[in-house]
Amino acid sequence: MSALIPMLIFALAQIRVRSFWDFNNACIGILYSLITAAVFQVFLKWLIGGLRPHFLAVCKPDISLASNQPGDTGAGLNGVGFTQIYYTREICTGDEKEINDSLESFPSGHTTAAFAGFVFLSLYLNAKLKVFSNHHPAMWKLILTMAPLLGATLIGGALTIDEFHNWYDVFAGACIGTLMAFSSYRMCYAAIWDWRWNHIPLSRAAPFAFDSPELASAVFTRKVGWGTSGADRFHDRWGRHGVAAPAHHANGAGIARRPVGGGEVV
Repeated sequence: MSALIPMLIFALAQIRVRSFWDFNNACIGILYSLITAAVFQVFLKWLIGGLRPHFLAVCKPDISLASNQPGDTGAGLNGVGFTQIYYTREICTGDEKEINDSLESFPSGHTTAAFAGFVFLSLYLNAKLKVFSNHHPAMWKLILTMAPLLGATLIGGALTIDEFHNWYDVFAGACIGTLMAFSSYRMCYAAIWDWRWNHIPLSRAAPFAFDSPELASAVFTRKVGWGTSGADRFHDRWGRHGVAAPAHHANGAGIARRPVGGGEVV
C-alpha cells in the first residue's frame, strides 16, 4: 500500500503533468523513503526491540520450567529482579518464531512504512495541487492532500488496537517514516514547502537553476495561472532568482486587483 498506491497516483497525475522526468523522480523518491526507513527501523528492532503487548499470549509461560542450577540456560536469572518476576525465555512453551517476533516491538515497522510512503505522497500532492501556495485553493484539494496522512494514522492506530504494538512503538515509527519522507522528497525535488519550486523535479546531471527552471508548469492545478504559462510566464510573475516581480506585473497570473469596498478594478 505504501508504495503502490502513491505510484498509481503519480501515474494518474501525469494525465495533466505529462512529464516522465517528474514520474521517475516521484517513484525513485518514494523508494528512497521506504528503503531508508526500513533499514533504520530494522536496526532499532535488532538492537532495542522490546516486548509486544501480546508477548505473554505468545510465550505461554510455564514457571515450573525455570531453573537456576549452574550450567543450565539462563542460570541465575530466573525468579529475580523486581518482585522476583524476571525470567529467561526458557520458561516459554509457545512457537519459537512467534516468540522471536514478539521480542521486536520497537519501533513499529508497518507504521514506519506507512508514514514513509504516505507522507511523501502528501508532499507530492501539496506541490502539484498548490494547496499551501499563493492562492486560496478549493477545499477538496486540502482533503485530498491530507487523506494519505489519515491512512497512515489509521494503520498505526490499528496496530495498538490489535495489541501488536505499544503506542510509543507507533509514535517512533511515525517519526522515522516522516523524517525519511521529507529527506527523500527534498533529494528529488527543488523544495519542500517553497510553493514556487516544490513541484519541480531535480536532475542528477546539473544543479537546479532558479533563474531558469525547467518544468515550471508541471503541476496538476490550473488555478491562478499555475500549469498554463510555462517558464517565461513563471518568471514574469516571480522575477529572477525567486525574487518577487515589481508590483505592476507581480500579478502575472491574470488576477485583477480589487480594492476592499470598491467596485472598480484597478
